[in-house]
Amino acid sequence: MSDARAILLVHCPDQKGLLAKITEFIYKQGGNITYIDQHVDLAEQCFYLRAEWELKGFALERGEIGAAFAEQLGSPLSMTWRLYYNDQRPRMALMVSKESHCLDDILARWSSGEWAVDIPLIISNHEVLRPTAERFGIRFEHIPVTKDTKAQAEAQALELLEEEGVDFIVLARYMQIISDQMVQRWPNRIINIHHSFLPAFAGAKPYHAAHQRGVKIIGATSHYVTAELDQGPIIEQDVTRVTHHDRVEDLIRQGRDLEKVVLSRAIWQHLNRKLLVFKNRTVVFV
Repeated sequence: MSDARAILLVHCPDQKGLLAKITEFIYKQGGNITYIDQHVDLAEQCFYLRAEWELKGFALERGEIGAAFAEQLGSPLSMTWRLYYNDQRPRMALMVSKESHCLDDILARWSSGEWAVDIPLIISNHEVLRPTAERFGIRFEHIPVTKDTKAQAEAQALELLEEEGVDFIVLARYMQIISDQMVQRWPNRIINIHHSFLPAFAGAKPYHAAHQRGVKIIGATSHYVTAELDQGPIIEQDVTRVTHHDRVEDLIRQGRDLEKVVLSRAIWQHLNRKLLVFKNRTVVFV
């Protein structure tokens, strides 16, 4: 790609001159910065940065950039950093149960070319959504899950995900708890959509609970999965107003619309390397 660009995400203890040192590193190698955003968390005394620059005319080859950055800035300044390239297509696996609204939305965005991502695999604990996967020509694997077979089922899922070389996973209304083993294999790379504005009304029937309490807004939350249920770093949230005229069915319908939009925004931000996680919080670069 003639417009190939490098993307750098950094966080480290704050100190004077960090922005200048990073931009100087890029400038000295002939790089043209096309995007840069930085933030300092004064409470944590932590510096965050996302920079993007053109590779055309850059003095270092791709295989040399990381080592040079680590030697000159990363190690001396105790930086935690990651380097990506905009022309690399991630491989995204989807895990689903019975509800189709999030899956349908994701596949529509993918098939239209809106997202530069490959979807090699859909895993489900039910057969219901197999026809959807087959319609899009995506491998569908049914792995039933019961209390007695949960460990075996997840081991099978892990094997399939590894086999397909998956970079990250989206739980598109997958109604099973993910184990610590899977979380550790894909840290901050498993995205979930929660049918509630966390932390309120977390549970199996949030819309029923919300209706009983007479809420004035309902919401949806997308977050990275951690070992602690529904406590992972929040990526995206949104709400819509409701009134006493709305029935439970109305809340569910509006909630599903929110879930689709919030999950798609979270996936988009992840695909474009707009997210940085520090101490169970996300920095979302605009």
